[in-house]
Amino acid sequence: MDNNNRWRTIDIVVASVIAVAFGVIFWAWGLVWGATDAAFAFFPPAQTLIYGVWLVPAVLGGLVIRKPGASLYCELVAAIVSALLGSQWGGIVIVQGLMQGVGAELAFAAFRYRSYRLPAALLAGALTGLTAAIFDFVYWNKATDLVSYRIPYALLTVVSATVIAGLGSVYLTRALANTGVLDRFPAGRDRATV
Repeated sequence: MDNNNRWRTIDIVVASVIAVAFGVIFWAWGLVWGATDAAFAFFPPAQTLIYGVWLVPAVLGGLVIRKPGASLYCELVAAIVSALLGSQWGGIVIVQGLMQGVGAELAFAAFRYRSYRLPAALLAGALTGLTAAIFDFVYWNKATDLVSYRIPYALLTVVSATVIAGLGSVYLTRALANTGVLDRFPAGRDRATV
């Protein structure tokens, strides 16, 4: 494992590619989110089951780059790109991206940036979901009912983030590693243990 915490040029380039690609996905996912409102009319907090897509770069960046700041960088830059593309929520998504990136960063820091296996990824997903839910709890959902909306919304956001961002990023990292594009990264050399 590479214990060097200094970012190489390739780390910056690959983190930026992940972030920009997901910034475009974020913008598109906002359209999907809006289009699914009616499908979740029976229980609006359930819409957060698809929330985890917005949290993938925080976990994926950490798993691929494996350096302090990677999760924060990828999530924040993705949020900035989505805002520049015209996110329906405006510039506030940049603050959200910052908070979400911090969530994943805390998880990898809890493992002292030494483990990038499934437990670390799941914790990163869960904490990213938790920070997203906290932001939404006080910013977007403050006028909604606590018991019938905000608490289920928060819990389902954490579940979605754990599965989609946490577990999904593990599988995405493995898939990328198997193509050889991550051979210059520990994730590419640790294909079986990601």
